[in-house]
Amino acid sequence: DFLFFWGAVFLVTTTLVAFLKKENQELIPAKEETKGITDTYRLLFSIIKMPAVLTFCLLILTSKVGFSAADAVTGLKLVEEGVPKEHLALLAVPMVPLQIILPLVISKYTAGPQPLNTFYKAMPYRLLLGLEFAFLVWWAPKVKHEGRFPVYFYAAVVLSYALHQVTLYSMYVAIMAFNAKVSDPLIGGTYMTLLNTVSNLGGNWPSTVALWLVDPLTVKECAGAQGHTCATAAAAEV
Repeated sequence: DFLFFWGAVFLVTTTLVAFLKKENQELIPAKEETKGITDTYRLLFSIIKMPAVLTFCLLILTSKVGFSAADAVTGLKLVEEGVPKEHLALLAVPMVPLQIILPLVISKYTAGPQPLNTFYKAMPYRLLLGLEFAFLVWWAPKVKHEGRFPVYFYAAVVLSYALHQVTLYSMYVAIMAFNAKVSDPLIGGTYMTLLNTVSNLGGNWPSTVALWLVDPLTVKECAGAQGHTCATAAAAEV
């Protein structure tokens, strides 16, 4: 029913746009200069060698290291503690309207001359939410009763995820607004594409490293085998 409803909404809205939206024939856009692959990459390298761009790339490549573990591992740890995956997936449904509204609200604060101020202000709150997620993982087995979790636990998870979405979108919209503001319009989308690619890379590589470090950094105990830590596959088999 959920997919059917949103599929119908998608069909209706796209149909209305197709029939009601008219192009302005009076405005003829200027013809953009096309470049080959070699020229485009040469232009990208010339952009990225600029000192200001290098500093900014270093910022966005490392800015998400502090909360990468909380973002990537919290859901997996909750499932490990016994929270059903389908329940976690269901808790994502209330986030959809919030994810639609947040960019509209946050864009009012990033439209000024200093859009990165929102980015800086949201970062400490997102770091604090990492501690909140760690508390949820620690709290999960404490409130688990007969394989089930109480309603107030799920309410706490939803509230934590909602606050996390606020900080996440504050940083995301701010960085996109900054990229759009500093990109040179004479180059077309090349400048914007470069900054967005680096921004996406800055969000992906910390999560990958965090997931890779989960197993070696997890402390394990072997039930019934005193003195063993199950730190290695051989020890776990013993």
